Amino acid sequence: MQLVVGGAYSGKRKLIREQYQDITWHSAYNDHLFRNWKNSYHSKAVLVLEGWEIWIKEALSSQLSLDEARDYFFELIDEIFECEKLNGNPIIFIMLEMGRGIVPMTAEERNIRDVAGWVLQHAASKAKTVQYCWHGLVKTIK
Repeated sequence: MQLVVGGAYSGKRKLIREQYQDITWHSAYNDHLFRNWKNSYHSKAVLVLEGWEIWIKEALSSQLSLDEARDYFFELIDEIFECEKLNGNPIIFIMLEMGRGIVPMTAEERNIRDVAGWVLQHAASKAKTVQYCWHGLVKTIK
């Protein structure tokens, strides 16, 4: 599993397109539901999962507590990690770096940022490689 993290429009997608030819995008930005990720996992294609902040917001909007949302995503990341190990086809997470340390004003936005931070940490612990993109520059940090 590979994790690419960075700010909005920082070069994350470009990095992946430069590394791989056959890519399937499973994206919250295209209204893909997170729970349907397996439908996008094809043989030989690299699967990219992006839009985590939207999926997290949707989970929190469905009345999950912060802990329940965190645990839900941890369990799914673990499942994805195991599926990739069994299948052998690469899976890449694109995650948005949220706020650069600035605390959001509303409780809802703080909750999204908190869960996203926990999810990002869990994904980083599972990922074989972690790359950070900012202003089109890429740094491999794991």
